[in-house]
Amino acid sequence: MKEVSLSGSLRENVGKKDAKAVRNAGEVPSVIYGTGEQLHVSLKHTDLEKLIYTPNVYIINIEVGGKAVKTVMQEVQYHPVTDRILHVDFLELQDDKKVKVNIPVNLIGRPIGVMNGGKFSQVFRKLKVYALPANLPDAIDVDISGLKIGGSVRVKDLITEELNILNAPNAVVCAVKMARGAVQDEEAEEAEGAEEAATEEAAAE
Repeated sequence: MKEVSLSGSLRENVGKKDAKAVRNAGEVPSVIYGTGEQLHVSLKHTDLEKLIYTPNVYIINIEVGGKAVKTVMQEVQYHPVTDRILHVDFLELQDDKKVKVNIPVNLIGRPIGVMNGGKFSQVFRKLKVYALPANLPDAIDVDISGLKIGGSVRVKDLITEELNILNAPNAVVCAVKMARGAVQDEEAEEAEGAEEAATEEAAAE
């Protein structure tokens, strides 16, 4: 997984009044937890925007108090009206400890079922995985080029030894459904076969 660095400041006071002052200064009150005592920090709103308003997931090295803490973003709170970032929780990572992280799904190819008139549906854009930090991927690649009408990719199809996906194994990640006017793959193949046979017969005559 890609890594980025952020520079933060330790918060001496914790409370609503202090949090409001932090936000008025263009920063976001945040907390780092996971290996012991929580660290209360403030981070620039503009820096967090670049990481949050994107489908990508990163390992974030937060430089605070003279040291760098390796983390992953866990929860973000937004203003109910403006969607401004109000608070962020970070989990400190340990090389030998597995973590739960939502990883984006990366679709590869164009389904044959869609080319035959089917309708593609993506149910999950992210999946929750449980893995060591070193085994966390940038994305979960899903090859959908072979999906016919009625075909689907389920969570259990994507699980590997290194990557344990916590979503229900039979949950559908994406599928190609029948649409009005769609041509079934088998019907298309039969029609193509009949056309080739007719062409060969005509040539023989």
